[in-house]
Amino acid sequence: MKQLMVVTAGVLALGTVIAGQVPYSRIVNAAKEPGSWITYNGAYNGQRHSTLSQINTTNVGQLQPAWVYQVRGDGEVETSPIVADGRMIITEPPTTVTALDPRNGRTLWSYVRPMPSELRLIGFPATNRGVAILDDMVYVGSLDGYLIALDAETGAKRWETKIADNGLGHSVTMAPLALDGKIIVGISGGEAGIRGFVDAYNAKTGARVWRTYTIPAAGEPGVDTWAGESWKNGAGATWLTGSYDPELKLLYWGTGNPGPDWNGDIRKGDNLYTSSVLALDPDTGKMKWHFQYTPHDTHDWDANQIQVLADLEIGGRTRKTLITANRNAFYYVLDRVTGEFLHAAAYAKQTWATGIDVKGRPEAVAGKEPTEEGNLVYPSLQGSTNWPSPSFSPQTGLFYVPVREMGSYYYKTDVEYEAGLPFTGGGERRLADEAWGAVRALDAKTGAKAWDFKLPSPSWSGILSTGGGLVFSGSNEGNFYALDAKSGAALWQFQTGGGVHSNPATFLVEGRQFVSVGSGHAVFAFAIPQGSTTTAGR
Repeated sequence: MKQLMVVTAGVLALGTVIAGQVPYSRIVNAAKEPGSWITYNGAYNGQRHSTLSQINTTNVGQLQPAWVYQVRGDGEVETSPIVADGRMIITEPPTTVTALDPRNGRTLWSYVRPMPSELRLIGFPATNRGVAILDDMVYVGSLDGYLIALDAETGAKRWETKIADNGLGHSVTMAPLALDGKIIVGISGGEAGIRGFVDAYNAKTGARVWRTYTIPAAGEPGVDTWAGESWKNGAGATWLTGSYDPELKLLYWGTGNPGPDWNGDIRKGDNLYTSSVLALDPDTGKMKWHFQYTPHDTHDWDANQIQVLADLEIGGRTRKTLITANRNAFYYVLDRVTGEFLHAAAYAKQTWATGIDVKGRPEAVAGKEPTEEGNLVYPSLQGSTNWPSPSFSPQTGLFYVPVREMGSYYYKTDVEYEAGLPFTGGGERRLADEAWGAVRALDAKTGAKAWDFKLPSPSWSGILSTGGGLVFSGSNEGNFYALDAKSGAALWQFQTGGGVHSNPATFLVEGRQFVSVGSGHAVFAFAIPQGSTTTAGR
């Protein structure tokens, strides 16, 4: 170990740093290293489940704050940490990366990226959801459209690459995903009429390896699902972190709504490959298969929700499945090898479809499109769920999703594309006074509801499940809480003083289990007080 006192361009560092490497082999085997949290969702499978059980149903009532870190900036704290080798690495809005000592919250180093004075944020707040780590480097996307590599030990910038022009509405709010020698990143900006894409960059140099557009161009398969040249501003943003199956060598990435959002008149057709999941070859970016959840989406029901990988017994045999609770209010089970549709069920109130047919296509109710006068439809624009991560527990077989029970009046207006300006074609009026939220546990095979933990308002907190039989989440009212994973019974809560708008994570430090969450303008870490009676567990 060594003491750092470094002042370089964009970097201030002070503290004790423990050197370490996070090679691809460690990320692939994240399940064998439950004491770390080394991807956005803990592991490539997106399950956000930890086998740690030191904190469990018998002692969670003793949980107390171990430390609190006050973040800088005025944006929403939506960061999900990376924890490995004596560091917790978080992002602070708008694009600041900070390494903390996970024992006490002490700052080890901080990289601050200045933002341009004319930053364009169209359709989303000034936020950043986290970083990726690979070997000895940390990777972050910036609101002004760059991918930046930092030295994991010091925070010094190694390289930066421009992804796309922020002047046209491109931005990065999501946490990158580190693969073998590549960094995968998506793009925000669907409400600006960008043409969405997923990129891969060389982890050492920053050179772009491939780009896969989510909207086909003239002459490409799927362009016939777009009227005229509407594909040119078709949106399909890729603003949330994907999942990966290293055995199948398939990368799964959700795509956003078509553009313009609420006026589908100028883009008649299914509008591939928006509101879909894409299965991509990580070496080439070639699309192996796709599944469209909401054809010709006119309600802004992005399919960027986490695509969770789970092996489930379906029809009497174990299937490699992809499971997800979509923003459109339906829960889906797909075969992740082929993209075959297996099952779907409504998991929240919806009024736009009578069901899903045998091929996975929604049976839409006529007359539910946005209108000039306004048309009431459930769910709201924010969806029955949104970007906060769900969790799947192999221990209980339940899929835990943060549910939003809310409807909206959808409006349609005329719109013409102008570069760098909103391209939405309407809007919504939410029935916020009647809205409520829940942590909802679903049978992962069928989508049937097992239990609800109701909340007074739709939450923006993600969910964590653990081997201790617990589910952690938070509320807009500032409560961070633990539930019994089998029954949904409330076991513990702590009032943080600010809305919880982030994903919880858990990790070990010197053999002691911690649970962390971002809330308000702070990051909290909780643990059982040292010296208390605990139940042994990893």
